[in-house]
Amino acid sequence: MGLAGWLLVCFAAAGVGAFASRDAGTFYGQLLRPAWAPPAWLFAPVWSVLYALMGTSAWLVWRGPRTAKVQASLRLFIVQLIANALWTWIFFEWQAGALAFAEIILLWCLIGATVVMFGRISVPAAVLLLPYWIWVSFATALTWSTWRMNPGVL
Repeated sequence: MGLAGWLLVCFAAAGVGAFASRDAGTFYGQLLRPAWAPPAWLFAPVWSVLYALMGTSAWLVWRGPRTAKVQASLRLFIVQLIANALWTWIFFEWQAGALAFAEIILLWCLIGATVVMFGRISVPAAVLLLPYWIWVSFATALTWSTWRMNPGVL
């Protein structure tokens, strides 16, 4: 039940972001993008895998003893999850490129802090977050490039 709960939390955040990106395919397709930008169809499957890894990671931490360190780590996980969902609103719904870039840098830092805190409790939990951190690193560069290539839109 705990694993299902954490997966539900993660996919609920995905749903919040998906709502903001309901027209993302059209908007993304109209933007100038760097040559290395992935096609729009790739984002949904990649994020689905990442949210599953994130939920599993949080569950590995949650199932341990209810120490202050565990509770603080899970609170940080929730904060970074909120920041994750917020980025989609900023970029796709509000079309605010500078703010989206600043926010994704904050998200990247929050993920890094979560990896460190989770690693002190469960190394496998931290390792499961690494693909997410790598993808957000890529997304940070993509956000920057797309914003700079579309100054009149973003």
